[in-house]
Amino acid sequence: MATIEEAIMAQLRMVVDPELQIDIVNLGLINQVTYEEDGHVIINMTLTTMGCPLTSVLETMIDDALKILPEVNTTEIVLQWEPAWTIDRMSRYAKMALGLK
Repeated sequence: MATIEEAIMAQLRMVVDPELQIDIVNLGLINQVTYEEDGHVIINMTLTTMGCPLTSVLETMIDDALKILPEVNTTEIVLQWEPAWTIDRMSRYAKMALGLK
């Protein structure tokens, strides 16, 4: 049986960046996920660039993906810029899909 943290990560893998067509976990955008007992989930994440025009779209997609889980009541997304995102954060799968390796 999967833990709630594993279920959250599985749902985040369903959130696909509209421009790159790779999920946000494999892109290396997720820094930390915290599940609180009251059903509040805090997602610490970064984006590939500051000022990304898709920020609100991704936030909505994350919220929609997580509200499917009955244990999740609220979602908070905290954007972090340090350390800065680089392609080194991407999974091997993401790099291959984008022709980088």
